[in-house]
Amino acid sequence: MDGSGNSLAGSVGGDGSKRRVSYFYDPEVGNYYYGQGHPMKPHRMRMTHSLLVHYGLHLKMEVVEPFRARDKDLCKFHADDYVDFLKQVTPETQQEFAKVLKRFNVGEDCPVFDGLYSFCQMYTGGSVGGAVRLNTNRSDIAINWSGGLHHAKKCEASGFCYVNDIVLAILELLKQHQRVLYIDIDVHHGDGVEEAFYTTDRVMTVSFHKFGDFFPGTGDLRDVGHGKGKYYSVNVPLNEGIDDESYQRLFKPVISKVMEVYQPGAIVLQCGADSLSGDRLGCFNLSVKGHAECVRFVRSFNVPLLLVGGGGYTVRNVARCWCYETGVAVGVELENQMPYNDYYEYFGPEYTLLVPASNKENANSPEYLDSLRQQLLENISKLQHAPSVPFYERPPDMEPGEEMVLMSFEIPELLLTLCSFQEENDADARPTKPKPGVWNGEPVDSDSEGEGDVHRQRLPKQELDFISRKLPPSEEPVVKRPKFDEVSELALPDVSWVN
Repeated sequence: MDGSGNSLAGSVGGDGSKRRVSYFYDPEVGNYYYGQGHPMKPHRMRMTHSLLVHYGLHLKMEVVEPFRARDKDLCKFHADDYVDFLKQVTPETQQEFAKVLKRFNVGEDCPVFDGLYSFCQMYTGGSVGGAVRLNTNRSDIAINWSGGLHHAKKCEASGFCYVNDIVLAILELLKQHQRVLYIDIDVHHGDGVEEAFYTTDRVMTVSFHKFGDFFPGTGDLRDVGHGKGKYYSVNVPLNEGIDDESYQRLFKPVISKVMEVYQPGAIVLQCGADSLSGDRLGCFNLSVKGHAECVRFVRSFNVPLLLVGGGGYTVRNVARCWCYETGVAVGVELENQMPYNDYYEYFGPEYTLLVPASNKENANSPEYLDSLRQQLLENISKLQHAPSVPFYERPPDMEPGEEMVLMSFEIPELLLTLCSFQEENDADARPTKPKPGVWNGEPVDSDSEGEGDVHRQRLPKQELDFISRKLPPSEEPVVKRPKFDEVSELALPDVSWVN
């Protein structure tokens, strides 16, 4: 495969063909609120939903309200005591947990807020539910814009992320697929996902991110994996100001080579919108079309695809981006002139869908990009072509509506033990000065975007009617190196059959 891949110019969906798309959305997601002045605003999902509904995209895909993930579903990756803490802590009781707040890295960046655990259950249920849709061949593409919280670790919150829905969705996909590819286009390194799968060849992680004095500080080119996972972690460290042309100069040849060599059975694409031009915490210079070109290109390979959200802190641009990329997923080119919608006033004075790049200086020289591309392609070429796994008896097919049964399918005995690097990672030694690219504790300018009374409003009835298939409620409410401060055991499920 060459850098041109399968993406055809002039067709919003890459190859122009339609896909069966499932879109996961819970009308309650916009009710959650990190706190006054915090840059993470779940209200952006409500704005995205309103926008895509008024473009008519809901008529071209299945709209599904996700199950809430249960305790035991979250514990497939996260430590029991950490999940118990998330379940019990509230703003009123957090002083009782003072001793463990620091241990679990919960505080300013990752605050305790009303409904925290329900929020985690909600966004995780969407990602795992999307994986189930792909596994049961009921969708070609599944979308969960509320997911993509890629920084969360096994035993701690990080970077506004509490539960790593991506890791849990990948574990679900591994029940049916020999190999899963994870791609991350957030401006921040996808450290939590990389760390979880750092020593296995069953999952390949590829992250394009700002590197240097920038949160979380990981994702060096030399971080390539360990043991069986060596060269299955691909890091693309970028400088600030990268534009569409420079980004695609790396993205297309790298992903083409990965697809050629690794041949994944499924792909998870994290579409963090903080890599857009003008993001309040980001420093890249991508347009909406340039960002969406990554979605279009990955879609063109016609491999089961899970799209999740992630970062994005200029919320009107996040809504624009994810609405446009939903159009890419279903194969529809959306008009730039925006239709009237519930949040129309937020998109003025232009009232247009597309966000252009700015005149920000690009600190990524052609020489740097060429050298980086050459090293990345050399590393990928060292991989064993399409590593295989043993055959196992296929489990019985799931009946429709049994997503949570499949979600809670017991994972076999331990197949993978993540390597413990002998590095000190004492929680007491956490730096007090935040890195660029993460919130510094100061109120952001977007306080008016989705806050006040509006963030507590419920969707109008006509929008609720667009939820075409509501599933029954679950039985329960439902240059730094990656640091491994303990031996983390992660069980990978046996593949059901060889595709």
